[in-house]
Amino acid sequence: MLFRSVIASVLLLVLAGCDKQVSSNGQAEVAANSTATAAATAPAETSKIDRSHKGEAAPTLSFEDPAGKPTTLATFKDKPVLVNLWATWCGPCVKEMPTLDQAAATITVATISQDKDRPTVAAFFAKEKFTRLQPYLDKELGFSLAYNASLPMSILFDSTGKEVWRSTGGMDWTSAVAKAALAEAK
Repeated sequence: MLFRSVIASVLLLVLAGCDKQVSSNGQAEVAANSTATAAATAPAETSKIDRSHKGEAAPTLSFEDPAGKPTTLATFKDKPVLVNLWATWCGPCVKEMPTLDQAAATITVATISQDKDRPTVAAFFAKEKFTRLQPYLDKELGFSLAYNASLPMSILFDSTGKEVWRSTGGMDWTSAVAKAALAEAK
């Protein structure tokens, strides 16, 4: 029972961080007003980059690889990786995915969905036709719990598995500021 309470609390925190609205029929919808759209498409800001955890080791949490098999961040050993925590129901998450796909041409990007089922994520990836991103899945919300995440959240790890920085909120990963931040990983 305690575990369910913790999960429910985390989901409420995650939902609070995502830009969505509830329609009159109770369904979650991406905010359509111009303020939300402008915020989701704004260029990356250096103020969004948090370096206070620099040097911390990557978590050893298990999540599913694109084939549905258990994996960890150790899979990306010896190369920098940008971990992106996202969900199909999160407007800013969905908005930044095409720019993440473009960024994946220069750095490994692990998009780890916080959705509960693989078919939802697979359908999203099929619809969007990403050329570089792969659909990883964290059904147990381990990363959201470990990072107290508001989605989207991205964490850059260097080739030794140490955190370089983290960012919360939608980003344009093709902007000059984002490219410079990604270049910090060695």
